[in-house]
Amino acid sequence: MKSALGFLAGAALALGAATLAPGLPAGLRAGLGLAPPHARGDHDHDHAARVSHDDEAPEGTLRMTQEEAAAAGIALAEAGPGIVARRVSLPGTVAANADRLAHVPARVTGIVTALHRRLGDTVAAGEVLSVVESAEIAIAKGDYLAALRTTELARLTHEREQRLWQRRISAEQDFLKARTDWQEAQIRLDLARQKLAAIGLSEAEIEALPRQPIEALRRQEVRAPIAGRITSRPRMLGDAVSAEAEVYTLADLSTVWVELAVPPADLAFVADGMPVRIRGEARGEGRIVFLSPVLDPETRSARAVVELPNPEGVFRPGGFVTAEVAAARTSVPVLVPRGAVQEIGGESVVFLRTPEGFARREVVLGRGDQEGVEVVSGLDPGERYAAAGSFILKAELGKAEAGHEH
Repeated sequence: MKSALGFLAGAALALGAATLAPGLPAGLRAGLGLAPPHARGDHDHDHAARVSHDDEAPEGTLRMTQEEAAAAGIALAEAGPGIVARRVSLPGTVAANADRLAHVPARVTGIVTALHRRLGDTVAAGEVLSVVESAEIAIAKGDYLAALRTTELARLTHEREQRLWQRRISAEQDFLKARTDWQEAQIRLDLARQKLAAIGLSEAEIEALPRQPIEALRRQEVRAPIAGRITSRPRMLGDAVSAEAEVYTLADLSTVWVELAVPPADLAFVADGMPVRIRGEARGEGRIVFLSPVLDPETRSARAVVELPNPEGVFRPGGFVTAEVAAARTSVPVLVPRGAVQEIGGESVVFLRTPEGFARREVVLGRGDQEGVEVVSGLDPGERYAAAGSFILKAELGKAEAGHEH
């Protein structure tokens, strides 16, 4: 009887210790007939499951900081209105801008004695490109210098005759003749100056002629009329040239032209001043500056000219490009780049930026063009979304969902 009472007392003490100290070894708890640590009540199990679920990202979301997004190449944008354009594609050829193209002639008949610039060189306006020695320029400069001296002499004679006539020392007709001679000398001087200007001498060069050595009178400096690059140099040293012979060709390629042939079916969509997107070895945007009112009799198309900025020189004359003309333009409330939209499970989605990362949002699409698409519903103006790099988010989301399934 005493042994039975002792056994019951010992079991009671062990049970109390197990309750107060849940960390007892599993073997001891089993020997005492106690449940293992994981076999708790239903309430405790539900609480543990809820805490574990809260620690994970909700379905369709990704945790990502701003720094991680930037490092992955994900660019953000704010949803807003845009333009959907229907575009007509036309083949085109790049050409030098005719308004910034200069053929540099010798201006006088003579011999090329110096060529200071080579093909491809960049020159400034007014820079000396070559030198031509010519009897023609020597005669023109000599005529000017002679007229200059004659005019100065006629002026002095006129002033002397005027003083004598005012003192009644000489006759009035001598004074009048001296005045006429001075006026005629001025006319001859002006004509000689204009002749030099027509040959290409600047005002400063003409003024400096009286101080030049005699051997410099036969030299004609050929200067660049505009700034640009040398695209042609057809003359060699020692070549005999005429006044109209081309010595250099210069082109300012900071802007170029794109020549288009517009078929009659597309003429209704093309007009002066319209913006045009150019695709080729590079991309750019220009504007139509000319649309021919007549059709070419051979091609039955109209010539259009697009002026295209080319500050980096990436568009080279002679290259082929494709021009996209916006035939119709429609404003939409929300427009996103096509790269922002991904297909997941047969649905179109975009990824919204949240404080924790990104959330998948299903959207309904509307009209679009090659670069953008309208969002009819699912994305409100002002919401921030992944405009570029959304394919990375799609891949990460796929990995996360696959992990949940396992």
